[in-house]
Amino acid sequence: MSRTAVYSALVLRSRPSGESNNEVTLLTAEEGIIKTTVFGGPKNKLRAHSAPYNSGQVWIYRDPAKDYGKLSDFDVQSWRPGLRELYERTMAASAAAETILTTHGGGGDWGTALQLASSTLDALESANEELCSRLLIHFLWRWTKFLGIQPYLENCASCSMGGDASLWYNSRESIVLCANCVTMNREQTTINNETRAGSSGLLKLNPGCRKWFIATEQIEPSLLYRYSMDNKSFNEAKSLVTSVIAGTLGKRLASWDW
Repeated sequence: MSRTAVYSALVLRSRPSGESNNEVTLLTAEEGIIKTTVFGGPKNKLRAHSAPYNSGQVWIYRDPAKDYGKLSDFDVQSWRPGLRELYERTMAASAAAETILTTHGGGGDWGTALQLASSTLDALESANEELCSRLLIHFLWRWTKFLGIQPYLENCASCSMGGDASLWYNSRESIVLCANCVTMNREQTTINNETRAGSSGLLKLNPGCRKWFIATEQIEPSLLYRYSMDNKSFNEAKSLVTSVIAGTLGKRLASWDW
């Protein structure tokens, strides 16, 4: 039986291990998250090939006796050098990668996880500063659907009010409610624009924010430049997606805030 396996992979993280080696964490279509080791010093070409956000086919040699995997070859098909040319691109890519790692690659259907990540990174490579933030929100929103935790935003979960009304996301139950239903359920006695999920479990979503999510959910990241948001909607959108994922993880990721 061969000890070398071939994977379609994306590098999520690379960091020093020991005196001259690197530990590389991959998202693979075949087995999800895999850790492997690149042996050798700076002159080893695999150190450059296994830089974060590169993707392609990798060959990993497994030694069952020593319980480790060695990256023996990497046919890089996407280098994505543009991600390192702009701070906002780097930060958005890092936030997406950390989200994938923290949620264990989604827990299954890794081929879809790899496609979601790769399409976002491809779009980020040439994105301007403002678009980078929207691309991250778009990725996180699609990731919530992939994880099965995405709330339904079109109307109130209790009375079906929607349309141009403002709704409130209830982080405790992961549903959206209209003002009347919030009051009736005694979640809050006074609703105002200062409401935040961290204090009351409620987050206000104006119609523009909800419509942006609904309109962009099915589109590819490469087309996201066509869908803009005002600052108010952007702030609400970012608060929503991070609140949904943080509710599942039990913590917020520092990489979301930059």
